[in-house]
Amino acid sequence: MSIVITNPDQRMAEIAEKVKHGERLSLEDGVFLYQSEDLLTIGQLANEVNLRKNGKKVYFIDNMSLYFTNVCEAHCAFCHFRRDEGEEGAYTLSPEEMFEFIDAHIQPGLREFHIAQGHNPHVPFEYYVDSIRKLKERYPHVTIKAHTAAEIEFYSRISGLSYKEVLQTLMDAGLETLTGGGAEILSERYRKKMGVGKATTDQWLQVQRDAHSLGLKTHATMLYGSIETLEERIQHMILLRELQDETNGFMVFIPNSVQPASVNAGIKRRVSAFDNLKTLAISRLMVDNIQHIKAYFINLGTQLTQIALTFGASDVHGTIVKERISHAAGALSPDSMTRDELVWLVRGAGRIPVERDTFYNEIKVY
Repeated sequence: MSIVITNPDQRMAEIAEKVKHGERLSLEDGVFLYQSEDLLTIGQLANEVNLRKNGKKVYFIDNMSLYFTNVCEAHCAFCHFRRDEGEEGAYTLSPEEMFEFIDAHIQPGLREFHIAQGHNPHVPFEYYVDSIRKLKERYPHVTIKAHTAAEIEFYSRISGLSYKEVLQTLMDAGLETLTGGGAEILSERYRKKMGVGKATTDQWLQVQRDAHSLGLKTHATMLYGSIETLEERIQHMILLRELQDETNGFMVFIPNSVQPASVNAGIKRRVSAFDNLKTLAISRLMVDNIQHIKAYFINLGTQLTQIALTFGASDVHGTIVKERISHAAGALSPDSMTRDELVWLVRGAGRIPVERDTFYNEIKVY
């Protein structure tokens, strides 16, 4: 698709009018914004939308990332976390082994376990159910945020259960929300080319639809900065927007940039700060019906995260405690932050830090 723009200033003014009146932006509008070099106007428009939705509040949570297994049947081109069964560095932890890690790192006030892991076909579905159940029994006050929509599709295949049956079984064990991963770019061209050996676009969306119908509020991501086109990025946002129109089940949209294979990778292997800020701002403008856009400091680094708070973002994720997936690639950011550091980060951007729970209920306004 090629869009010929005769007068870019006039086009930007038309988009600004739409934003001002709360009118929905089209695919063509989104692509135009990506092609524009006027980053500050795009950021200003996104900031206006965010201030309208969330005021100056910026949210974070006291959470911990858990990884039960890094063994995975998929061989996605962008992933440096996965291992094959028996390969050096491969692991599959029992709940008891996970308890040891948690007890060594847990802080008072922890509110959420964020569980990310491989699609390990060498253990049965019961292994995943049991992991959730035992976690919930041992830490009943901590919300369990686990499994991507792609993992749910994988569990459906290995168990013979429908998506809804898989979800209900996990919910009965203690699952309270899905993570946003597995979406990558919702385009079959991209998924084929990047060897995304997991859920298709339609399957990912259907799992989310089913989760929302069962009362789960969930998350959605986009992994940008590799081979996708600008149109595919915008189409991804529109697919999420359309599903949100239908279900109102997404709480937050998280655009994440691809990390290079190594921490020593040069600047040319990294997504530019310009593209990161533009993508966050365009996300806020396009995905008009999801309350929050998250600036994920693991991907952006702390200082760019601060700037992102005037480019449409209203969430900086959380304390995390030992992030591994982005750091298995080449993330240069810290792998965790304290509550005090997150408060400092938000205040330093002239915003109001708000500690939240998983569902954006306010715990404390700083």
